[in-house]
Amino acid sequence: MAGLRIERDHPSRRDVARLLAEHLTDMHATSPAESMHALDHAELADPAITFWSVRDETTLLGCGALRELAAAAGAGAGEIKSMRTAVAARNRGVASWLLAHLVDQARQRGYGRLFLETGTQPFFEPARRLYQRHGFAECPPFGDYRLDPNSVFMTLILAPA
Repeated sequence: MAGLRIERDHPSRRDVARLLAEHLTDMHATSPAESMHALDHAELADPAITFWSVRDETTLLGCGALRELAAAAGAGAGEIKSMRTAVAARNRGVASWLLAHLVDQARQRGYGRLFLETGTQPFFEPARRLYQRHGFAECPPFGDYRLDPNSVFMTLILAPA
């Protein structure tokens, strides 16, 4: 992805916070409140979460985060959170590139598995296809999640780096 870079970032950075607010607005519009698991920029600043952005020069194109899961979820496991591509950057490969980066980071951390939660509604179909293309498969709820007809849980078993 010539000219683009992925960098560790902070979710409270002004343009990132705007993109995350847009993300939350969409999540509230498409998911019942009890099924909405997206985090706001303050929650994403948790020390157990590492946050990245994708930029072209100074323009924010997308973001995503990796959260280390508690031992109860399985030692050496992580969760992808807050994957979002800016509207103007969609269908350019930004999400695939960022997802590959997150998977690589999980491998480098020695995680054996990577998990995520996304919605069942048609709005989330492109996300589900993206994750499936990258090898994720549906799984039972993990961590603190509970079975929910509005959620799809997915996992990827990671080979060592």
